[in-house]
Amino acid sequence: MKYYQYISATILVVTFIAACKNKESETEPSNNTTDLTVTISRAQFESGGMRLGQITNESFPQTIRATGMIEVPPENKAVVSAFIGGYVKETPLLIGDVVKKGQALLSIENPEFVTLQQNYLETKQQVSFLQAEYERQQQLIAENISSQKSFLKAESDYKAKLALYNGLKQKLRMLNFSIEKVESGDIRSVANIYAPIEGSITKMNVSKGTYVSPSDEIMEIIDNDHIHLELNVFEKDVMKLEKGQLISFAIPESSEEAYEAEVYLIGTNIEDNRTIKVHGELKEKKQHNFLTGMFVDANIVTSSLEKQALPSMAVVEINNISFALKLVSENDETFVFEKVVLKTGDRYNDFTAVEEVESEVADTRYLTKGAFSLLAE
Repeated sequence: MKYYQYISATILVVTFIAACKNKESETEPSNNTTDLTVTISRAQFESGGMRLGQITNESFPQTIRATGMIEVPPENKAVVSAFIGGYVKETPLLIGDVVKKGQALLSIENPEFVTLQQNYLETKQQVSFLQAEYERQQQLIAENISSQKSFLKAESDYKAKLALYNGLKQKLRMLNFSIEKVESGDIRSVANIYAPIEGSITKMNVSKGTYVSPSDEIMEIIDNDHIHLELNVFEKDVMKLEKGQLISFAIPESSEEAYEAEVYLIGTNIEDNRTIKVHGELKEKKQHNFLTGMFVDANIVTSSLEKQALPSMAVVEINNISFALKLVSENDETFVFEKVVLKTGDRYNDFTAVEEVESEVADTRYLTKGAFSLLAE
């Protein structure tokens, strides 16, 4: 019996000790509690180039997002083709070559060119004969020597042949044949095609010996001196657009740099995809190597709002939560900061909008430079 009493007393003692330890652990502060203050020495502050600042009112633009391409006006893009089909005899140029307006691009050979020049020369001689006959009949009818029928036939023959002559002459000019050389007997089977505009060759669809017809696109020339933005803006944002608004755009595939343009023209027609075309004029375009066809990601500034903001360097994002270091106290030796959570908004020009700060004291100061190194530790 005494043995069982001894066991029971032992169990009670162990239970009491365990309960006391649990109570102590409940009342003892947890070692995992995060310290919300950061203290640094004045020497650290100065050597780290740290700075203090306050929340200020800054302007934040309200924008419309748009996408599009870098393009050129229609008159700065030319598709080269042949007026009459033929075989390419020479094509010395390559994609990327820069050509001047009127420069020879390639030559085309076709026996029909010879026939055309022969017909022109023959027609020219016939026109001279028929003109003389027409003038003779005019004189005879004036003197009542010839009949009206003979006069009308001479007039009809002359004017019909003259129309044929002028048509053949215009064809030769379109094929870039020299009329003077043809009339002097210099008949050729090869016609040259010349550049209609100045620019760079962007497409070359033929090679030596290729047969081209009048409907074929031989090459494309683009003059990049007058490039602009062609943006697509959704229908819901159309009423916010105005001529002269600032456009901030980037070319994500080529550079992270932001460029500027200005709304120049606003389309008057809604496309099938419920967007409208906006033409933007580039600023300082000659300083950049923009190319036609580059994809553009743009923001059109429609208005601006004043918001309370801190320099972006003062705001540190950790696990999708924005923090800042608010100055609590300072003396000759140290600075004491409190780690505070901020609700942030837009970012613009190195400033970050801070929301719900009405309760903050007007002269509250924050660490505006050097916060990242302290909060990231």
